[in-house]
Amino acid sequence: MAVSTHMFRSWRRPKEVMRHLLTAGQREDRLVGYVMGACLLIYIAQWPRLMRVDQFELYGPDGASDFQMNAGVSFFAIMIVWPLALYALAAITHILAKPLQTKGTHYGARLALFWALLASTPLLLLHGLTMGFIGPGTAASAVGFVWLCLFLWIWSQSFWVAEKESV
Repeated sequence: MAVSTHMFRSWRRPKEVMRHLLTAGQREDRLVGYVMGACLLIYIAQWPRLMRVDQFELYGPDGASDFQMNAGVSFFAIMIVWPLALYALAAITHILAKPLQTKGTHYGARLALFWALLASTPLLLLHGLTMGFIGPGTAASAVGFVWLCLFLWIWSQSFWVAEKESV
C-alpha cells in the first residue's frame, strides 16, 4: 500500500497501521526513508515562512535578501541535526519504557516516532502555508496546535503497539 494512504489512515487508526508496518519486517532503510522524507517535507514547509520573512520583515545590514542564508541554515538544522536528534529521542523513549515490562525493540520505537512524524507532515505543510500567507497569529497557532495533538496521538498509539504488542 502507498505511504500516502497509510499516512491518512494513521489519522484514524494508528494502531492498525503500526501493526501493518511492524509485520513488514525490520528494514532500517525504510526507517531512514521515513525520517528523511518527513524532514524534507518539514523543510519544504518552511519556505513560505522564510519568503515572508525575506519580503516583509528582515533584511541584511546592506538591505540584501537573507532568504538563501536562512534557507541554508534551515536545511542544515532540519536535514542533518533533526534526524540525529530523532534517533536519540527514539532510543531514550525505548529505554524509559523498559521498566514498564515492555517487549518492544529499538527498531519499533524508531518506527513509531518516525512514522508519527511522517504521517503528521501534511498538517505541517498547512502550517507553513499559514505562516507564509497570514503570518504568525491565531490561525498559525491553531494549525500548529492541531498538528501537535495529531503527532502526539499517532506517536503514542504507535509506540504502544511497538512496545506492548511487539510482533
